[in-house]
Amino acid sequence: MDQGKVSLGLKLGYGICDLGENLFFTAVAFVLMNYLTDTVGLSAALAGIALMVGRLWDAFFDPVIGYISDRTVTKMGRRRPFMLAGSIPVFFAVIIMFVNPALLMGTGISQATLFIYTLVVYVILCTAYSTVNIPYMSLAPELTADYHERTSMMGYRFGFAALGTLLGAGLALPIVSLAPDKNLGFVLMGTVFATVMLVTVLITIFTVKEPAHLKPAKSMGFFKTYSEVFKNKPYLLILAAYICHIIAITIASAIVIYYFKYILLDEPATTWAMLILIATALVFIPVSVLLSKRLGKKRVYGAGFIIMAIMLMVLFFFGQTQGVTFTLIVMFLMGIGFGFTYAMPFAIVADAIEYDYLKTEERREGAFFGVWAWGLKIGQALAIFLMGITLEAMGYVPNIIPQSDSSQLAIRLFAGPISAAIFLIAAVFLYFYPITEARYKEICAQIAEMEAKKGS
Repeated sequence: MDQGKVSLGLKLGYGICDLGENLFFTAVAFVLMNYLTDTVGLSAALAGIALMVGRLWDAFFDPVIGYISDRTVTKMGRRRPFMLAGSIPVFFAVIIMFVNPALLMGTGISQATLFIYTLVVYVILCTAYSTVNIPYMSLAPELTADYHERTSMMGYRFGFAALGTLLGAGLALPIVSLAPDKNLGFVLMGTVFATVMLVTVLITIFTVKEPAHLKPAKSMGFFKTYSEVFKNKPYLLILAAYICHIIAITIASAIVIYYFKYILLDEPATTWAMLILIATALVFIPVSVLLSKRLGKKRVYGAGFIIMAIMLMVLFFFGQTQGVTFTLIVMFLMGIGFGFTYAMPFAIVADAIEYDYLKTEERREGAFFGVWAWGLKIGQALAIFLMGITLEAMGYVPNIIPQSDSSQLAIRLFAGPISAAIFLIAAVFLYFYPITEARYKEICAQIAEMEAKKGS
């Protein structure tokens, strides 16, 4: 593992994969729930359950693929063979996910059939995506052990991620509108997104070489490996903060289109809101990297939580009365906090994984990022399930304007106090995370001493 600088080419080659992957995240977070309820015609409750079950399966599969990739030996390395194997299935699964069953089976399809179709396709999509994503995330800590270079590399990665999200949020609905009807429009959108995902994954596979000297983990079985993962206290704290972060951001992201459509009565403004949010985040990702060198990663990450929470509460109290322009200004300010939360958690978790190597003398990045992705998927599943069940219970009916008072209140609560409270819980977990830059340097010195003894 390189202990020093990482070349610009390596940072770009590694980071670009997340441009395509965040088109997927955008599709899930901003579009999929609304597509299922308002275009496919699946009830909000069943849509929430289908997406939750798919994510729960995904959460089970993530640790498995991480464990296997840790123990893989090929000429390509431990991670890239899996990325290559998953890239083609992801391509087709993304497209099929946005094929309305009505195009294949005609109208009058039962809710049960729509539910089964959605669930099966989504499970396949999540499985293929994890086959790419877990090895991709696990590759990052193997490329450098330098405290600040890891942050810089994550800055590049999440610059591409923000660009992917920006393109996804800004182009999703315009691409849909290019087709004669929404059904064909979503197929077109899925095809465009899937193609970008495939190309960017392949660029990373063929431009980033894995360190040749890293040995596969092999001393622990599956259950022993993951029992050790859950003994790493710094890792558990950052994981808990990240899960809360994901729950909050998933709720806030998924509710945006409902908020503009049913509260502000201006659905087209959704695209402008997402463009402003993500463009602002893109600008503030490099700012967060620079600030982390002065203030520390944890403080910058926590500041992002606080900014997001405050802006969500402003939106709750004033958005519905002050209108679209005011809400767009709030989205700009929210984007600052969003930018601060992009790169920091992945730079922080890599340091916690290094602490595990000191304790166990084995590199098991795949296991840790398997659990990390498990946390992400659990967070997303809980968020979507909570939204679907609550909207249904409070009287949400797709495409009815105006919605009932109770349905509008549910939308506003998700776009305000509920998401804000979860961000604050994340900040509490983060407060207790113990690895500072000074402590990390001590860990690296102890690792160097340990490896010197093994070498002698």
